[in-house]
Amino acid sequence: MINAIKMTTTTSLYDQFIALYREKEKVQDNRWLTSIRDTAFESFSEKGFPTTKMEEWRFTNVAPFLKEDFRLQPGGTSSLLRQNIIPSLDAYEIVLKNGMLNEDVSIPGVKVTPLRTALKNDDLKTYLGKHTPLKKNPFAALNTAFFENGIVIETEKNAIGDKPLHITHVYYAEEAVFIQPRILVIAHRGSKIEIVESVTVIGDKPLFVNSVTECYVAENAQVDQYNLQIAPANAHLVHFNQVVQQGNSLYNNYNYILPDAALVRNNLHLDLNGSNTESHLFGLYLAGNQQLTDIHTTVNHLFPNCFSNELYKGVLLDNSRSVFSGRIYVAQDAQKTNAFQQNNNILLSNKAIVDSKPQLEIFADDVKCSHGSTVGSINKEALFYLHTRGIGEIAARNLMVQAFAFDVTNKIQIPAVREYIEKRIIHKMAEAYD
Repeated sequence: MINAIKMTTTTSLYDQFIALYREKEKVQDNRWLTSIRDTAFESFSEKGFPTTKMEEWRFTNVAPFLKEDFRLQPGGTSSLLRQNIIPSLDAYEIVLKNGMLNEDVSIPGVKVTPLRTALKNDDLKTYLGKHTPLKKNPFAALNTAFFENGIVIETEKNAIGDKPLHITHVYYAEEAVFIQPRILVIAHRGSKIEIVESVTVIGDKPLFVNSVTECYVAENAQVDQYNLQIAPANAHLVHFNQVVQQGNSLYNNYNYILPDAALVRNNLHLDLNGSNTESHLFGLYLAGNQQLTDIHTTVNHLFPNCFSNELYKGVLLDNSRSVFSGRIYVAQDAQKTNAFQQNNNILLSNKAIVDSKPQLEIFADDVKCSHGSTVGSINKEALFYLHTRGIGEIAARNLMVQAFAFDVTNKIQIPAVREYIEKRIIHKMAEAYD
């Protein structure tokens, strides 16, 4: 176990992690886990934190967010309040306090286990760390080398969830902390599960959350993941989500980023590892103040007769900046692939910046693939039309933003979550023009 350590020396954060790993006792790790950690640590130690010289990070400089004297690997605390921030959401509640599960959770057809407990046996070696590309993702490698806290969510075969699981991440930031939680989702054959994640931050000190989620969707299974990244300005959120789908499975991802977290970086990496798989990725980022949002998606079509659909929309206010990089890869054997990707952006400020880079790599010859990207300002003719109907400037802009976001918010299948996101958009737009 790694004890909570606060470094007071002037060494860099990189050096602190190097020293911490060398001090870490490995006797409690299984042999297979030790091997994974060593490989991950070697990958991180070789490259260190990403810089703008790396292609995947050339628009995002993380150095300013890593200057704090962070407390590394803080433990959880039972004094943190339990909060359900989504009104009227009927769900099984799971609360992680600084990444730790401190209470028993009973869900029909689903087993939820603290990661510390699950790692005491070899059942996870088939899943954990098997597909996450550590060499290309320094933060994912760092998490893999150091993670301790988190949960494993495992469905029974053919279990159909009667209501969603709502994971509330409660973070305690009364001092600068660096937290690395990990979630492993295993959906066995024929099962269906919905998972909603939201964030609550207590305190105003710098908070850096470097999280990894691995999701395995077996044959004929379905997983819906909702990630609501709405956090205060002192929060820096870096998240890597690795998804592996087997044949005839369905995976849906819904990602919503609203102000004011200073940094939000998402990597969503899908491997369509069987025929007749279907994947849908929907995202909305409403960036304000000096917020930086950075979204990277990769969809690997590896087998024939698969379908993926991706739609991300961005609304940029103030001095915000957003990056979108979407990559679709179609292997030579992945014939009859249907793959679509679209990224649309509206700039509501002359100081806002967006970098959009959709990509296709196709090695099969019988496919139907398309991608596109748009960046523009609000439609002045439509705005004028609303004015002529007696709608004021602020209300008219809010209506147009809601209409722009509708294609993404309307995809939310849980009414309480959809209502919550729509109200938060209205609230944030009102704040922006107050």
